[in-house]
Amino acid sequence: MGIRESDREILEYRDLMSVPDKFEQGISLRTVVGAFFIGFIMMPGAIYLGLLVGGNLGPAAEWVTIILFTEAARRSFQTVSRQEIYLLYYLAGTLTAFWGGLALAGGPFAALIWNQYFAQSPAAASFAQQIPDWVVPRAGSEALNHRTFMQPEWVAPIVILMVGNVLARVNGFTGAYALFRITSDMERLPFPMAPVAAQGATALAESSAKEEGWRWRVFSIGTMIGLSFGLIYVAVPTLTGVALVKPINILPIPWIDFTTGTESILPGVPMALATDLSAILVGFVLPFWVVIGGVAGFVITLITNPILVKTNVLHQWKPGMGIIDTLTANSLDFWLSFSIGMGFAIAIVGVVGIIQTHLHRQRVAERGHDWRKLPATRGDFHMGWTVVLFVLSTIGYIVLCAVLVPDFNIAFFIMFGFFWTPLISYVTARMVGLSGQFIGFPMVLEATYVLSGYKGVAIWFAPIPYNNYGTSVTRFREFELLGGNFRGLLKAELLSFPILMVCSFIFWEFVWRMAAIPSAQFQYCNEFWPLIARQRALFITGTTESPELFMQAINATYIGAGLGLGLVAYYALQFLGMPTLLIYGLTRGLGQAPSSVIPELFGACLGRYYFAKRFGLRRWREYAPVLLAGYACGMGLVSMISIAVALISKSISQTPF
Repeated sequence: MGIRESDREILEYRDLMSVPDKFEQGISLRTVVGAFFIGFIMMPGAIYLGLLVGGNLGPAAEWVTIILFTEAARRSFQTVSRQEIYLLYYLAGTLTAFWGGLALAGGPFAALIWNQYFAQSPAAASFAQQIPDWVVPRAGSEALNHRTFMQPEWVAPIVILMVGNVLARVNGFTGAYALFRITSDMERLPFPMAPVAAQGATALAESSAKEEGWRWRVFSIGTMIGLSFGLIYVAVPTLTGVALVKPINILPIPWIDFTTGTESILPGVPMALATDLSAILVGFVLPFWVVIGGVAGFVITLITNPILVKTNVLHQWKPGMGIIDTLTANSLDFWLSFSIGMGFAIAIVGVVGIIQTHLHRQRVAERGHDWRKLPATRGDFHMGWTVVLFVLSTIGYIVLCAVLVPDFNIAFFIMFGFFWTPLISYVTARMVGLSGQFIGFPMVLEATYVLSGYKGVAIWFAPIPYNNYGTSVTRFREFELLGGNFRGLLKAELLSFPILMVCSFIFWEFVWRMAAIPSAQFQYCNEFWPLIARQRALFITGTTESPELFMQAINATYIGAGLGLGLVAYYALQFLGMPTLLIYGLTRGLGQAPSSVIPELFGACLGRYYFAKRFGLRRWREYAPVLLAGYACGMGLVSMISIAVALISKSISQTPF
């Protein structure tokens, strides 16, 4: 039997960048200085942008830092290696990591800022007195009245925060590395998004060495696109928000919501169109059949949701609901359970695939590949010790949770740490490795808490060993493509952690003292945090009052339907010789709005049927990730300038002179 088109595409993406023969760590004085620069210069901007407009400074911090250091090196007649550039990229992403929804950046102390607001919010009034002291000081305490961490009431929350973060770092690094060995070395998955960072770093390394080739030209084109679009999308609302009561948005952020306008003919269908140009460029990079699968998932949703509304399966949806309320209601009624079933189908497919790989020690068209034969200088870690450290850190999680919440069944902690976290991490790693995208299982924790029979509040704030390390696997693949020794990643982790903790404490203390969070000074959190607090309070009442909401959301029949459909569809496509990548895209699109699907489809078709014919398929696949990396850089430059102006303006406005 010949190679199916899906397998051929996987192999082509796998070979898009060849792995170098020589590996270097990349840790140098430049990367150390870069880490301090990111922590002390970029982090306050990331904090401010999230609170003000809900924006993520991550891409800005990454590419702006790299450009500054490469240009400084050029003027000093030095060169910056690809490994150094990637570690700067990695450190910037780590130190400005973004907590979606709440739009919180700035490290671990961001969680304490959210906790202090939530505990004092009207939404939590019915159970606020039950929130433990190791979460947040009591309402009316000096620590909260003066908005400062420099009070003894914060000692317990800060100690637990630090212990939890140490465990998370060990658990995450070891778990992600083990998954990399499975999905990349053993299964030979392509990781189609990995070349974005790798090619971008290569382009800037060539520029640093004054050896500009095609990568630098394509990267520059992407940068100009990002600069131009960023002026409209980021600069205008950020800068007008400084001078005006309400910022001016030329394009709605993050989407245009059509749900209420189409509800008469498509009841229960979430309809929106993303306004960020990056969705089109992502369509250039993703495997074509993954994008088509996403479109197919939305088409199924388009047909299915009105039927489910008519049959009263989607009974919580009501006319007049916008996209967020529609997605939430539909998820609780049907799609949450169905997506869990689809996720388990992907897990089963993955487990079967890895067993087959282990038995036959080969992939399609790669006979003779021995995954146990590793490059001598790649800096791999001993798998035995990796597993031991993962197990020990998981046990540390379990012990900490058992001490903090002694009346909760410890079996659930064990299940999350040793079963669910590895399972969902592997499912995600496999999806990222094949499609560049991933799917999450929403409200698994919430459902577990409610269905466990536990009564109380403390469990909702405990550092549960429930994590998903699947997306972190890409870091190892990116660094490998750049000839990076994995010991360099480990040293970057050890370097970033103390900087992250110190800077997070300093800058959140500073911003919190400037004004209450949320308040009119910080528009995004002032508008959205009360809504998020009400939603979270609703979940918590499931262990203090009645759990009917969760009993309705978790439906075994719908889970079974998703599992059956996923398995049948995958193996039917495999039997017919059709692209099995469709399933991964399908899972991503089911039950969701077409906000990003339509722009991605436009980008995928434009790339496949125009640019690929003009430049050649292989050359276009090399161009696309560099173009996307340049776009992120351009958007980052605009964001940094805009945020700097806004931050200086707000800081000056706080002075009494």
